[in-house]
Amino acid sequence: MIKKTVEVKIENGLHARPAGELVKRLKDFKSDVYFLNGQNKVNLKSILQIMATSVRENDVIEIIAEGADESDALACVESFLQKRI
Repeated sequence: MIKKTVEVKIENGLHARPAGELVKRLKDFKSDVYFLNGQNKVNLKSILQIMATSVRENDVIEIIAEGADESDALACVESFLQKRI
C-alpha cells in the first residue's frame, strides 16, 4: 500500500466529465485506488462515489493505492489531478 497527498488542480473539481475520465484511465489497473473523505474510502474506479464527494479545485486529498501495479496507478491519479482541464 502506498499513499500520497495531492492538491486537485482540475478547474471546477471532480464533476461528471473529469470523474468519468479518471474512472476510464484507472479501469485497466489491477490495484485498488481510493482517497479518504473523512472516515470514508472513496473508490476512484466508481464515478458515483467520486461525484458524491464534491471534490473541488485546490482541495488536498490523500490518495491510496493497493495492489500489484499500485505505483503506476498512483502516478496516473496524481498526474490526472494536477492537470488543469
